[in-house]
Amino acid sequence: MTHNLLKGKRGIITGALDANSIAWKVAQKAHAEGAVFTLSNAPIALRMGEIKKLGEETGSQIIPADATNVEEITALYQQSMDVLGGKIDFVLHSIGMSPNIRKNIPYDSLNYDFYVKSLDVSAMSLHKMLSVAKKMDAINEGGSVLALSYIAAQRAYSFYSDMADAKALLESIVRSFGYHYGKAKRVRINSVSQSPTKTTAGSGIKGFEDFFGYADAMSPLGNASAEDCANYCITLFSDLTKMVTMQNLFHDGGYSTTGISTEIMDRFMQNK
Repeated sequence: MTHNLLKGKRGIITGALDANSIAWKVAQKAHAEGAVFTLSNAPIALRMGEIKKLGEETGSQIIPADATNVEEITALYQQSMDVLGGKIDFVLHSIGMSPNIRKNIPYDSLNYDFYVKSLDVSAMSLHKMLSVAKKMDAINEGGSVLALSYIAAQRAYSFYSDMADAKALLESIVRSFGYHYGKAKRVRINSVSQSPTKTTAGSGIKGFEDFFGYADAMSPLGNASAEDCANYCITLFSDLTKMVTMQNLFHDGGYSTTGISTEIMDRFMQNK
């Protein structure tokens, strides 16, 4: 069932790699709800992924862009406005990468060049995308920008390494830029802190499957799926949430506010 929540709206969706990714699901939902948008990812990700299929399915043009490069971000906005016929109403920032995690380098022995890359790709890219948009006046008044985060921004998760720091910076940018863009153009900026999700990126983290099961048992509603997350993102792009900004919004089945679940206690007692 669709409700035309995004009818007449134009957007940019970054980070769709394959059918498992949250950005892919967001694009499908946005299309179903009446939006038109462009799809973007880094050139190397476009070569590795299956985004062409998504472009054909949603009738969307694919624009390669390195989100750490201001010139390429500028071209992304300009081309998107040219293709879509006007300024942008919503942007999804679904971008994250850690060379330290990929190379199994422990947190207390980080390669600092890799560390800087993690912060740049996963967090500073949001600041760059917002800064360029504001200077270009590329986002319509009342528009919505959404970034995907994770609870490791607030709590220690041993396996999440420097991505936890990147997500903490990402959420800080959401708050700080949310104030400035809100005052200037009433553009709202939020992040969604999603459950562990079986995406290509998430599944690459060591111990992910075990933790996925733990989080599912901890959450009273269980883990939120990528499709459920996409539905939530659509509401945040819509006019129904015009006064929601500078927030980190947990979409995790209640995990973030559950101290301990009966299921986890039962497992603990069985192992005593």
